[in-house]
Amino acid sequence: MASTTMTKAKTNEEQVRKAVNALLKWKKLQSKELQNLNSLSHEESEEEDNDDFIYLQLTLKKSPPKQLTTPHKITLPHSFQSFSNICLIIADKPKKPHNSKSILDAKTDKIKKPHNSKINLDVETVQKKLEYEGIPIDKVIKISKLKSEYKSFEAKRELYDSYELFLADKRVVNLLPGLLGKQFYKKKRKVPVPVDLRGNSSWKEEIERACSTTLLCLGNGTCSVLKIGKGGMENGEVMENVLASIDGIIEFVPKKLDGVRAFHLKFSDSLALPVYEALPDKK
Repeated sequence: MASTTMTKAKTNEEQVRKAVNALLKWKKLQSKELQNLNSLSHEESEEEDNDDFIYLQLTLKKSPPKQLTTPHKITLPHSFQSFSNICLIIADKPKKPHNSKSILDAKTDKIKKPHNSKINLDVETVQKKLEYEGIPIDKVIKISKLKSEYKSFEAKRELYDSYELFLADKRVVNLLPGLLGKQFYKKKRKVPVPVDLRGNSSWKEEIERACSTTLLCLGNGTCSVLKIGKGGMENGEVMENVLASIDGIIEFVPKKLDGVRAFHLKFSDSLALPVYEALPDKK
């Protein structure tokens, strides 16, 4: 709670509210204008204007240290992710522990919690566990299959277009940029969210939590963006997500809020509206 107080004390909530209201009003007007355009075909319109995400743009005063460039999860009060059309990427072929047992009980056909984090995961067993726990995952892909069947740009693009949200076993997250390519990471739209599928973790709780988080992916420079909402959300929900995102960011970046130069709010095709700007550094 202390971090929220500190953030709201230094972030003008009225400025955040004005930025949110102006941005969503602009989006509604733009959507009406696009509906009236006949010069662009339906397919082309979907391709160009399908990104309805609202982004919080972070500008740091200095580039972050290399160890902070791995994706960092921030929990939001209002989920903007769809709980459908989800793809899960799993680790496979780990070293098998002695006397290990399947997480599927052969006698009762019920799922057991694995007691070892290195238990072998195969697609069929994972799908049965997901179905048993009522977890809405549409596709499960092994990391080995990702390596062998999704090498070409076309295959990666087809995978990218096929699902709204990607989740990944946290043990393979560091391998994914090289396997998935720039399509997933360049604009940060579908960076896979890490989930803990080890040992005694609750998959259902972990995946539901992942659907209510956003990812902060710091780059080598000072600017980064993260998704915090969608155009169809209520203004108040977007505002609360903005404030929660700022809280999460300043707890993670070096020097906390003192290391931040500015926060801006934007759609991918809109102007960036300021919600926080630091005072000039004293010389």
